[in-house]
Amino acid sequence: MKKLLNSLYILDELAYLSLDGENIVCKCEGKERFRVPFSNIEDIYCFNYNGCSPALMGKCVEYGIPLNFLNPYGKFLARVQGEAKGNVYLRKAQFEMLSDVPLILPQNTVAAKLSNTRMLIKRSLKDYPQIDDDGSVRECLGYLQSGIEAVYEAKDKETILGIEGNCAKAYFGIFEKLILQQKDDFEMVNRTKRPPLDRVNAALSFMYTIATSSCASALESVGLDSYAGFYHSFRSGRNSLACDMVEEMRCIVERLILTMINLKQLKAEDFETQATGAVYLTKDGRKKVLSSWQEKKRTVILHPYIKEKIPLGLLPFVQSTLLAKYIRGEIPEYPCYLLK
Repeated sequence: MKKLLNSLYILDELAYLSLDGENIVCKCEGKERFRVPFSNIEDIYCFNYNGCSPALMGKCVEYGIPLNFLNPYGKFLARVQGEAKGNVYLRKAQFEMLSDVPLILPQNTVAAKLSNTRMLIKRSLKDYPQIDDDGSVRECLGYLQSGIEAVYEAKDKETILGIEGNCAKAYFGIFEKLILQQKDDFEMVNRTKRPPLDRVNAALSFMYTIATSSCASALESVGLDSYAGFYHSFRSGRNSLACDMVEEMRCIVERLILTMINLKQLKAEDFETQATGAVYLTKDGRKKVLSSWQEKKRTVILHPYIKEKIPLGLLPFVQSTLLAKYIRGEIPEYPCYLLK
């Protein structure tokens, strides 16, 4: 199992990373800001324009440290990855499976996503019954449950995609009710992605990108091709399998953002609006969210399938290992992560 260490996030747009022996050195405008040993780093996320030295990239490859490049607003750009781990037989089995994907895979993935969404809503409803003053929250819970049942009646992936889309529309239609504080500053009419058009969507999109990148790293670490998915269609530059896996974990991101808004840890001044209407987190806003994410990853959970306690940050690696076992035929079904 991969040891949970630390993620390094470079948020200063003018920062430049270089290599000095066994240390990562961060400089800004020619002045050294800090240095950190490679032994303390699990992965690196660069939100800067200047990038890093080729020597550092080579060292990251040697140490198996994923190096992710994003623009300052959190849009994924590229990723430096070393040679594929594992063995060729696993990837061969993966591509053989993709030639005739068992329908149960996308069915379980979407059902797990909808089930976890229901758990998130039910927890909020239990603590704050007043959010359902007009009955729309319970109506959404019923709709999501019907969606889970419909998924297993579907005969093809296209039908499942339609069901998921309708359920997502219903969910984000009541998402604003889960926001209990700062309601004037954090209004959300619907889900907008490219670009996000309000503060809630901006925070969600930013963290979805980070979570998807973590899943991609985990999948590659067990020897799977993160670009070859069973549910999301192939697209140049998209980690389709990571997009598949993150579906069952989206609820974790959504709970984090809701908590930060409701505890007033995230405020209106942590966002900026561009002339086009696009809304993004500021540098300080990104720092707040990532700090909370790092703390969240250290939360210990009881994994429902392996029945062991693990840090939340290891969840993508556990799920990747289970998916690899399923593809190799060692277990009869891939067990998606389910909130209990």
